[in-house]
Order: sequence, then C-alpha cells, then structure tokens
Amino acid sequence: MRLLLVEDDDHVAAALSAVLARHGFTVTHARNGEEALQAVLPAAHGERPSYGVILLDLGLPDQDGYQVCGRIRKLTTTPVIMVTARADVRSRIHGLNLGADDYVVKPYDTGELLARIHAVSRRHAGAEEQAGTTEDSTLQLGTVTIELPTRRVSVDGDAVPLTRKEFDLLALLAQRPGVVFRREQIISEVWRTNWEGTGRTLEVHVASLRSKLRMPALIETVRGVGYRLVAPTA
Repeated sequence: MRLLLVEDDDHVAAALSAVLARHGFTVTHARNGEEALQAVLPAAHGERPSYGVILLDLGLPDQDGYQVCGRIRKLTTTPVIMVTARADVRSRIHGLNLGADDYVVKPYDTGELLARIHAVSRRHAGAEEQAGTTEDSTLQLGTVTIELPTRRVSVDGDAVPLTRKEFDLLALLAQRPGVVFRREQIISEVWRTNWEGTGRTLEVHVASLRSKLRMPALIETVRGVGYRLVAPTA
C-alpha cells in the first residue's frame, strides 16, 4: 500500500517511515501542507496511482492542519487519519466534519496506528464495493431522508454532508429503527473490525451525527449496551 505521511519533523518522519516500510508500506513524505496537496493533486487527476491512506499531522508549519484536511477531501476520497495532540472531543468532531476518517492522539502506540491504518483501508475498500452493488432504496424517517444508492442524507429537504463512516453508521441504525445495536456489532459492521480501540471512535461519530443532523435525540445511547435510532415524527 502507498501511504502519504504529512509530518514536519524529519526525525519523527524517518522513524515512522522505517516502521511502516517494515510492514509493507511504500511511504511518501510531505513536510508541510503545500507539499501534501501537491502530492495528492496528480493522483486526483489519475496521473499516478492514488494513496491507500493519508496520515496527516495537524501541527504543520505553513497551514492549519484542519484546512489541509478539508482541501485534501475535495481532491480525493482517500482515507485520512489525523494525528493530533488535541484529545478533546470537539476538536476530533471538527476534524471528522472536515472529512477525516479517523484520528490518533499523541503520544500513540505504533501498533494502534497500524491497526487504524488497516481498518480505514478495509472500510474504504468495502464502501467502494458496496456503492457498486447497493440496491435502489430510500429510507424515510420523519423529516430525515436517507438515499442508500447515492449515500445522500437530507433533513426537511436540506442536504446534510456526512463522512463515509457517519453515513454507514446512520444507515445501519436507520434500517432497524428502535432496535438496540450492541457496540460490538456496530464496530464490526461499520468499522469491519473487532478491535477494542475503535470504541472511542464510535462515540465521536455518534456525537458528530447528532450535531450535523441537529437532532440530539435521534440516536439514543443505551447505557452499557449500545445505541438505537429513535425515529422522529414527521
């Protein structure tokens, strides 16, 4: 797999690149936001093979990392993993809203990072495969419309942009409103993994969905079990 590493610290980048290379990755190193965008741009136009994953450190010298993430998402659907020292939920939700697929908080364990890289790669491949095989179907839940084939969501006719995982999570819950989905089941079906570290990512995605849809009560937390979708009234 080809991986784009966006990291301004050459020592950190060299050490991480060596680890990634030992695990079969071909790493391209970008030292700032502009180099990252230039590296993505040719692939966005089909001029060379695209990256499997983009590992984006938010602490860049020339541009705000969040801004770079948003610009990358406009160029490519390649999974983006943010690397940040900001552990608060609001910062992570902001990154996910801009199109990031996952995040790793510094300091991180190398094994955790590798697991997340493989997980987002599998999810991306699975989403592309599903997009080509999904039957024509639309879910209507009160004022919320979920178009499965086009992966579009709207509330009262207004489009709501969601990331891939946010859509997959919402679609899973919406297909069986009122049914409680265990956390392990959601992680298995949406994230295609049983890795325990994904649990916090699930919480962030639920919070992001509630915020984007402006319906805090839409997804109910069932303490100690999981989540269920409470269908809104029209």
